[in-house]
Amino acid sequence: MILSFSLYSSLATAGFEVVALGVDGGVSDGNLTSYLIRDDSQPVYLALDAGSVLPGIAKALEKGAFPEITDETAAPLTRQGYIFRQRINSYFLSHAHLDHVSGLIIGSPQDSKKTIYASADTIDVLRNYYFNWRVWPNFTDSGSGTRLGTYRMQMVRPNQPLSLGLTRLTGEMYPLSHDKSPSSMLLISSNNQSFAYFGDTGPDEMEKSKNLDTVWRNLAEKVKQQQLKGMIIEVSFPNDVADNQLYGHMTPKWLLKELKNLEKYSGEGQPLKGLPVVISHIKPSFQQGQDVRKTIAAELQQGNDMGVDFILMEQGDSQRF
Repeated sequence: MILSFSLYSSLATAGFEVVALGVDGGVSDGNLTSYLIRDDSQPVYLALDAGSVLPGIAKALEKGAFPEITDETAAPLTRQGYIFRQRINSYFLSHAHLDHVSGLIIGSPQDSKKTIYASADTIDVLRNYYFNWRVWPNFTDSGSGTRLGTYRMQMVRPNQPLSLGLTRLTGEMYPLSHDKSPSSMLLISSNNQSFAYFGDTGPDEMEKSKNLDTVWRNLAEKVKQQQLKGMIIEVSFPNDVADNQLYGHMTPKWLLKELKNLEKYSGEGQPLKGLPVVISHIKPSFQQGQDVRKTIAAELQQGNDMGVDFILMEQGDSQRF
């Protein structure tokens, strides 16, 4: 389901392609948070988290993504294998929870050499708790035991621009508060256009934090210059989930409240009108008759007096921004 209006994105030519490899917030082990992004003019992608990678590539191929990659182009690999090994150039991991890294770990024996960009805390968890020869062989270039070296671990310092592999994208990481776990947002830029990817985060009020406020102040400058092409941000639960059960996540009411701050910092009128906001990390419900995605979409629209373009991508969807 994609709820889409194109007013905001028509202000400038398309700058980014995003492919959803996984959109759910846990439980659905074949559909966990992971997106690909690339500059529209470049062939290779940066992976934004890696909860489910190979199942997402398969679903995207079913839906007609990557049309330029034929069996002949991919040979001797399958199309899925070619995209996995050759078109994904590097990874950004927002934090180290399993629903954001498990696809990377499971796929590592068949992956090609790549760089993992992440915070010091995330790299520490990968090195000590996953790639440690007890949970999984060490496919990285650091840590314990034999280092197989498939992945180069690149620590990212907050608020410092960096180049992201061979993607021709640049990024700047900002810390987020996710209950007791640090998380992060990556502001991706290319050709004076930007796109914001948020890892898991709770609202500042609940987290007793100023992290999102700092992010909104920075993104507001991009909005004023009509450079922000869109964002991916989480809404894990519908509004009927109590605040004390959120554990570092957001509901529609909390996201709308946070986006009000971005609007406030971005100028007069309706500065966010038509801004594409992709909603990610929705946690599936096992209750009969409950369509949690439909509920969250409706709750976002009911409170949307900013004119934001809320988008719910499904696994395998691709979209230009």
